[in-house]
Amino acid sequence: MDYRSASPDRYALLKDFARENRRNMTLAESVLWEELRTLDVGTRFNRQYIIGDYIVDFVSQREGLVIEVDGGYHAERQQQEDDAVREQALERMGFHIMRFSNEEVLYDTQNVLSQIESYFK
Repeated sequence: MDYRSASPDRYALLKDFARENRRNMTLAESVLWEELRTLDVGTRFNRQYIIGDYIVDFVSQREGLVIEVDGGYHAERQQQEDDAVREQALERMGFHIMRFSNEEVLYDTQNVLSQIESYFK
């Protein structure tokens, strides 16, 4: 992947946010993290990882896959616009983004995992 981390002054702030996010994952993020840790697709995932000026929920750096777990606020118009800008920036850096709602992760986990696994085939 051809990306750079945030500028040094922003990186320290993002690093603190990422650390806090790892400590306080949502239930859906925790469920998916436990699944990703043991998913046998030949890659390793990182959680709450800094890419450029963004913190992504999960990433396989080697395979260029970003996985986002979206809570209800992602349905709000402004958040959707912000998410679109963020996705475009990550795609320009060479990443593919998969988005799942909290409900999908919690109540249709196997389907979510099947979609992730299909990326690696």
